[in-house]
Amino acid sequence: MKLIVGLGNPGEEYAITRHNIGFMILDTYLGKVKWKTKNSALYYETTINNEKYLFLKPLTFMNLSGEAVRKYVDYYNIPLEDILIIHDDLDLPVGSIRLKQDSSAGGHNGIKSIIAHLGTQNFKRLKVGISNNKELDTKDYVLGKFSKKEIDILNNILSQTHNIIEDFSIMNFTDLMSKYNKRG
Repeated sequence: MKLIVGLGNPGEEYAITRHNIGFMILDTYLGKVKWKTKNSALYYETTINNEKYLFLKPLTFMNLSGEAVRKYVDYYNIPLEDILIIHDDLDLPVGSIRLKQDSSAGGHNGIKSIIAHLGTQNFKRLKVGISNNKELDTKDYVLGKFSKKEIDILNNILSQTHNIIEDFSIMNFTDLMSKYNKRG
């Protein structure tokens, strides 16, 4: 079983904020599905490429994401190599994506929480660039809403993020990184 976790904050007020890119990608990928609630998260199960997938949106708020992730990892006995966390990244330009494994939290509190609760940083990530505005406090910036221009840029990468989700079950991660981590 693959566990795909989109990070974000619950509630309408956060719906199209930069910190909610993980939720946004899962919502656009899955469309109008019936999410279930259990263990501090929304979850949805399906099959892709003959592999069971569990999609997860933690309801613990960003800084406590690891609590919900840990509950699902334990309940379903999901190996670390089958986890993909989708989250925002301040160090990447808006619309850039980067697949990474076994890297530090880089200041991202949701990732810090997941590392603390899993006891390792050795899990896979799909980082989605949101840029950074050094003139604003980081908290205000990540909780700020995307501009129309930024949403247009992000819409251009959605098909790529959706392909990554599907390829996650049929490609090893090194090949996945080679395919999608293009420079330029």
